[in-house]
Amino acid sequence: MNKDTTLSRSSVDTNATPIVSMQKLNKHFGKLHVLKDVDLEVTPGEVVVIIGASGSGKSTMIRCINGLEEFQKGQLTVDGNSLSPDGKANRALQQIRTEVGMVFQQFNLFPHLSVLDNVTLSPMKVRNTPRAEATQTANRLLERVGIADQSDKYPTQLSGGQQQRVALARALAMEPRLMLFDEPTSALDPEMIGEVLDAMRELAREGMTMVIVTHEMNFAREVADRVIYIHKGEIVEQGTPEDVFDNPQNERTQSFLARVLTH
Repeated sequence: MNKDTTLSRSSVDTNATPIVSMQKLNKHFGKLHVLKDVDLEVTPGEVVVIIGASGSGKSTMIRCINGLEEFQKGQLTVDGNSLSPDGKANRALQQIRTEVGMVFQQFNLFPHLSVLDNVTLSPMKVRNTPRAEATQTANRLLERVGIADQSDKYPTQLSGGQQQRVALARALAMEPRLMLFDEPTSALDPEMIGEVLDAMRELAREGMTMVIVTHEMNFAREVADRVIYIHKGEIVEQGTPEDVFDNPQNERTQSFLARVLTH
């Protein structure tokens, strides 16, 4: 499968200051060394897709970016804000979380709030956005992800794919400069995966900076500017989708792709 030429995106300015700069990052869970000297830079407008086996450290790596996981050693700067090891003196953490949106495997919607209220809550509480303005933005975003007609419903009245699109609209309502996706389709039934991926494709077309952890290899080939393969906490290969999928250089990458691309 060739990269979909219909997914036209503006070129990434490789000379721009990275929005994410991760240097020699190390993360431990007790005695388990989860991330090992990880180096990563993400340029504004770039779509970076992270692939690898379960337990390889993919999700932990992106959770470090918005401070959901503390790291023990290394340097991490997100949109000019530096995070410190072990969460020490992380005054920048709140600023980072207002500028970085995240969509999780589970939808994490408030079940007692309507779709509209789920989307307007953070802008009103965190950014002090007036209700009328927040509602206008929420309606626009719900239209953008294709569920404007569901705004008065509650999460339990929606399909999994619809709930995940609400979660995406909620993240976008904070006008993030960077979007993180942690296997956003892994909890969905197969017939619902496409509608979430379509919404993410649209973001890619619009030039949103994204770091995506996914097992959807065809989607990764289609939307990524760069694909990163991580194995046991180490980045062992990265490059364009064509480089990584069609001509992987590392034996571990070759073995992984041989397994996942034959299913």
